[in-house]
Amino acid sequence: QVQLVESGGGLVQAGGSLRLSCAASVRTFSSYTMGWFRQAPGKEREYVARISRSGGLTYYADSLKGRFTISKDNAKNTVYLQMNSLKPEDTAVYYCAASSRGTVGATTRVGEYDYWGQGTQVTVSS
Repeated sequence: QVQLVESGGGLVQAGGSLRLSCAASVRTFSSYTMGWFRQAPGKEREYVARISRSGGLTYYADSLKGRFTISKDNAKNTVYLQMNSLKPEDTAVYYCAASSRGTVGATTRVGEYDYWGQGTQVTVSS
């Protein structure tokens, strides 16, 4: 049914930028709220950002606002995460997630999302 594949991760120096992509194999991409989460070794998966089904609304974790930007292209069934001014503490596996609920029902919790990608590694060196 719903399959999500992340890409774009890699090694980058502190202060650099990286753009992640998530390709969704779904019949109606615009029917899903899309989110980004990340997980560092030994830590819980944490919320990064999300975008509404229409693409008109975006939300971010308070600590990341201003550095990260989420966007999507419905024609390509792809959601993006632009990451700027990267810090070593941003190092983690980044996951794409999808929810059939709107941004009121799909917020910052892992359990509010129905589908997940395999993750892509982002490593920021100092």
